[in-house]
Amino acid sequence: MGAAVAVSSDGFIRMVNALVDVERAEGGDYSSFSVRGKRFGYYWPRTQTVGLKQLLSEQHALVAERPDVFEEQFTSGGFGWVVVYLAGIEADELAELVFEAWRLSAPEDLLSRVPDPAREGRR
Repeated sequence: MGAAVAVSSDGFIRMVNALVDVERAEGGDYSSFSVRGKRFGYYWPRTQTVGLKQLLSEQHALVAERPDVFEEQFTSGGFGWVVVYLAGIEADELAELVFEAWRLSAPEDLLSRVPDPAREGRR
């Protein structure tokens, strides 16, 4: 990992805040993010890392492809949480992962109201 942060803390927070019905909770050394009571992400300012909910297959693929940027955090309920080092990821890729984490936790009525940024970018 290089010394420069590819995505700043503020950049990550802006990505999360752009989503619908996000709740933020402070927990000592970290912040957690939920949508309608379902957790989808964490942020640790001291280590400049975020934890994001993903499908197990995505968790394994990310860690296998770039272990210097991603690491397994834990698995729960059929999902694999991945730690992301902000210094090693570009904003567009992180935005996709943040949206996916939110999407995996959001109820159907929200999903129908919020466009997928990855699909919007391809139009």
